[in-house]
Amino acid sequence: MPCTTVLVGKRASNDRSTMIARTDDGHFDVKKLIVVEPKRQPRKYRSVISHLEIDLPDDPMRYTACPSVDKANGIWAATGINAANVGMTATETITSNPRVLAADPLVEYQKAKSRREKDVPGGIGEEDIVVLVLPYIHSAREGVERLGKLLEQYGTYESNGIAFNDADEIWWLETIGGHRWMARRVPEDAVVINPNQFGMDAFDLEDAFGAQQAHLCSADLREFIRDNDLDLNQNGAFNPRDVFGSRTDMDHIYNTPRAWFMGRYLTPFSHTWDGPDAEFGPESDDIPWALVPDRKVAAEDVKYLLSGHYQGTPYNPYSSQDTGKRGMYRSIGINRTGVTALCQIRGEAPEAIRGIEWISFGSTAFDAMLPVYANVEKMPAYLSDVTLDTSTENFYWGSRLIAALADPNYAAAIQQIERYQSAVAVKGRQLIREYDRRMGESGKFDLMAEANEALCAMAKEQTIATLNKVLLTASEAMKNGYNRKDN
Repeated sequence: MPCTTVLVGKRASNDRSTMIARTDDGHFDVKKLIVVEPKRQPRKYRSVISHLEIDLPDDPMRYTACPSVDKANGIWAATGINAANVGMTATETITSNPRVLAADPLVEYQKAKSRREKDVPGGIGEEDIVVLVLPYIHSAREGVERLGKLLEQYGTYESNGIAFNDADEIWWLETIGGHRWMARRVPEDAVVINPNQFGMDAFDLEDAFGAQQAHLCSADLREFIRDNDLDLNQNGAFNPRDVFGSRTDMDHIYNTPRAWFMGRYLTPFSHTWDGPDAEFGPESDDIPWALVPDRKVAAEDVKYLLSGHYQGTPYNPYSSQDTGKRGMYRSIGINRTGVTALCQIRGEAPEAIRGIEWISFGSTAFDAMLPVYANVEKMPAYLSDVTLDTSTENFYWGSRLIAALADPNYAAAIQQIERYQSAVAVKGRQLIREYDRRMGESGKFDLMAEANEALCAMAKEQTIATLNKVLLTASEAMKNGYNRKDN
């Protein structure tokens, strides 16, 4: 599923938290935020897409999830934070190349061709991975280890990148063909930007097969590279993006421009992104996977990155100037996004309230991001009680309605959108600060449920008010209007 991922190490963030975030860019998937209690976690999991059955451990933890409301194609839990304060987002669809896929084919479901034959299950994929991993891990590294074993045992039917974070570390895992994988610990002072491509551009194989301090991979990865003539690197360097990834014309339209926009925002001074002497352009194949930002990064910066549509460049589809380049590259904040979540683990907060999940629905260019406490028994109805029918009674549909009305009236509506996004961010942070203080002083951490209700009440008020405004703006711009009035 096309998505964009941003990972922020704890020394790169403004409050020494770790942050992992991803846009879930399905085909207008209707999403919700829920809490899955251990008793609701299946003990035998069956994948809808691959028809694979997997027995699960008997000791799952509580975790949050953003499943699809329509279960016809499976759960698609997307992202969440568990009771051990481990966050996960899955998955970023990534690219590969024919050499890798020929050597280790993807494991696809094969339906029996006759009654005498049996169906052959496929591997695991985006539909499954959060449910199979998040309830059972106590650290980001454990997430990599558990997922790695599942990939080796069952394989996968698609190429994916998966992020895990805890209070101290972020790990990023990328699949290689059907059964192999590699994972790297994100440097604490860096921000990772990953747009639907195999991302890692450096990897220490000596560490992966030795101390394993910051690199992990399949046990036979070296032999796999050697036996299948996969190494395209020169002069002894090892760039996994060149070995396992792609470099296509479509990448230059769909993927690399997103990395360029994000890198341009994060390092405007330490790298040159524009002009004839630019180090990196929108179609560069060597844009770094991890960058040390020129200033500390906050949750609002991540939201801005994931809302990007090349504002400030000739490629902005909403530009009033005819640059000849408007809309030529795939935006980050795309129309079909279902949910965007940022899992923030605050290592300096009391353990009970470390996990904050920032949630937004619909196109990120027009939605607002709301923080909620993750370590709760249930989420407010405004986030969790979502149906397939359009309604103003939940955050998902309210966000979708605002975007659909504002998009064709961008110039007239954008100020209302910016005020809306700012108001939710400001009031959301104020409520988090207030309840952090109250719970820290009293030790009554059950106030998290009350806090989430207050946060959702605020978000609903702001969303309805903004919907009223953009509806009026859209109504005034209707094509069947006329200057002469009847009164």
